[in-house]
Order: sequence, then C-alpha cells, then structure tokens
Amino acid sequence: MHVLRHDIPYAAAGQAIGLLGGSFDPAHAGHAHITREALKRFGLDQVWWLVSPGNPLKSRGPAPIADRLAQARAVMAHPRVRVTAIEARLGTRYTAQTLRGLQRLYPAQRFVWLMGADNLAQFHLWQDWQDIAQRVPLGIIARPGQRISARMSRAATLYAPYRIAGQNSRQLAHADAPAWCFINVPMMNVSSSAIRAAGGWSAQTR
Repeated sequence: MHVLRHDIPYAAAGQAIGLLGGSFDPAHAGHAHITREALKRFGLDQVWWLVSPGNPLKSRGPAPIADRLAQARAVMAHPRVRVTAIEARLGTRYTAQTLRGLQRLYPAQRFVWLMGADNLAQFHLWQDWQDIAQRVPLGIIARPGQRISARMSRAATLYAPYRIAGQNSRQLAHADAPAWCFINVPMMNVSSSAIRAAGGWSAQTR
C-alpha cells in the first residue's frame, strides 16, 4: 500500500516516539495510564497508539477499527499522544513488519516499543521477535500479577546483558538496541476482555 506522509503523524527529527500497539478492543483508562507513565518515565517526546487491524495471536476478530479508533481517542486525550491506524495504512500485520515500515518513513526519529509485562512473557512467540529487539529499545511496564513471569521469560533471559535499570529509565529512548527497561508503576487492574465480558463494549459495536 502506498502511504502518504499526511496519512501518518508528524514527528520532528531526533524525537523519541513510544509505540503502543494492540487491538484496543476497547481502549480503556488502563491504556491511558500506562501511556502517561511511559511518557514520563522513558523520556519520550510522543507516544503513538497503533490500533491494529487484528491481533495474529488471537482467534477472535476485534470490533470494527473505526469504532476502536473513536473509543481510543475518547479515552486518550493528550497533546503528545496520537491514536493511529498506521498498520492498516502500511498494510502490515506483525510488529516487526510495522517497525521496518516506520523506520523507512521516519529515518531521523527514534522509536521505543512499549508493552505490558504480560507481553514480555510471551514475546518469544511473536514473529521475528529477535529482529524487533535488535531494531528498537523495549519499554516494559509492569501489570498486576505479571512481574515474575516477565522477568523469567525467554526474552528477558536472552537480553539480560542489555537491561537498563529502572532508576535509569529515561536513558532508554536514546539507547541503541538491543536495550530494554522494566518499570514498576501503580497499576489499574482493568482489562479489555473484562469490559467485553461485562457487555459494556460488544453490545454497542456489533
């Protein structure tokens, strides 16, 4: 797919941009909370939400992307956060493909991939996961009940020599990959799956 520059967010040369990907089905206050923490703790200039067409690791399809984008923008109103459908624009489905496309479009910017600790625990299941780790720094944000499994994960073990201590988290955005940092933040124990199970989302989007 041909992507025009006006279809995607603006970023000045040298800016550090955190990327938070997911289905956001639906976006909720927990997503907004970790985004604000990432901006502050990792020294980022912006955070972009990448609302995906679909999660390859999930068998169930998400709600229509237009509904998920609208909900995400209602939840995350911040001058340095952009809610995007970049993966749909790029025609990519996997994180590694998306990062390659973004780095081609933004050669003068720095990207940091943001994820919850639960995603680090299964990171080795992602397509080309080692390419991701070699391509951009990783900002890991603790979620309830996931700290031990994340720290004992295959990815954490393999890249242990490249870990940046939590007290030095603001160095992450300007570190050369591979680099990763695990931070503990006060968490909101809310999830998209719980919201869907309660009927507060699926009923209004199907």
